[in-house]
Amino acid sequence: MTEAILETERLSLHLISVDDLITLFEEPTNMSIYEGKPFTNPHRVLMDDSGPLPWRVPQMKVDPSLNIWFVRWVVVKESQEIIGSISFHGAPDSTGMVEIGLGIEKSFRNQGFGFEALMAMWRWAIEKPRVETLRYTVSATNFASVRLVEKFGFVHVGQQLDEIDGPEEMYEMSATDFRTRYLSF
Repeated sequence: MTEAILETERLSLHLISVDDLITLFEEPTNMSIYEGKPFTNPHRVLMDDSGPLPWRVPQMKVDPSLNIWFVRWVVVKESQEIIGSISFHGAPDSTGMVEIGLGIEKSFRNQGFGFEALMAMWRWAIEKPRVETLRYTVSATNFASVRLVEKFGFVHVGQQLDEIDGPEEMYEMSATDFRTRYLSF
């Protein structure tokens, strides 16, 4: 597994390069970012709705080395089509916490793709220096995402007010607990 592509049984998570991420944000219909890539974007992921790009692109422009924490395409291996995106909100903060966001196209939800994508990203993250806590935030009314994070065994630790999304429930798990639960053999 390389930094650029994380693999699961059914998915490949492709890190979007700095240049492609900027192009996607500034010119979402510019198809040049897909040239030479092994996948397509028939569902127009991050084209019609920029998702996290308004926050990630400015951060990356200040410090391009942060890009390893940012947006990855969620690609189904069998069809080589992009079905979503996943991104940490940034590098670990001063306490070692990383927060993640996930978006899966409606017709691909409730098929385990979100679980696979999150598992791959969290496994990757806990191997990085300074990562101590994994966080997932979600609206209390997003029942599918609440069930998903609870399936992992994350614990509800409180609420925060997101300036865009409004009130969000915060769920966390320590990197140590994640290793014990998912990487111990």
